[in-house]
Amino acid sequence: MKTSIKLERMRFYAYHGVMEQERRVGNHYEVSVEVEYPFEKALESDNLDDTLNYAELYAVVDREMAIPSKLLEHVAGRIVKSIQKEFPATVAGEISISKLHPPFKCDMPQGGATVKVRW
Repeated sequence: MKTSIKLERMRFYAYHGVMEQERRVGNHYEVSVEVEYPFEKALESDNLDDTLNYAELYAVVDREMAIPSKLLEHVAGRIVKSIQKEFPATVAGEISISKLHPPFKCDMPQGGATVKVRW
C-alpha cells in the first residue's frame, strides 16, 4: 500500500528573489507538498500518533518560507531537508513552489514561475 499526505496550494507572502527589490518588497507564493508516509496503522487505529500530523507539516513549510532566499530552488531544498529531518519515516515526496507575480512584463494568472522537486 502507498500512503501520502498532501497540502495543496498554500498561500504565503514571502521575500524571495534574485533582485534586491524582490527581497525587500516581497511577493505572493503558492506551495504544494505531498509526502509519502507509512500511515497504514492509522487507517485502523484512528490515532494521530500513527500518522504524520499535517499541522506539523504545514509548520515546517511556513517556517522555511519565512526565511528569505535568492532562489526558489534553495527554499525547496530547505523544506525537503526539514521534512526529512522532522519526519524520518518519510519515504518520498514532491514539492512545488510558485512565485505568483514574477518580475516579467506579462501577467501569469494561471500560476506564475514554479520550481518542483521530487525526492
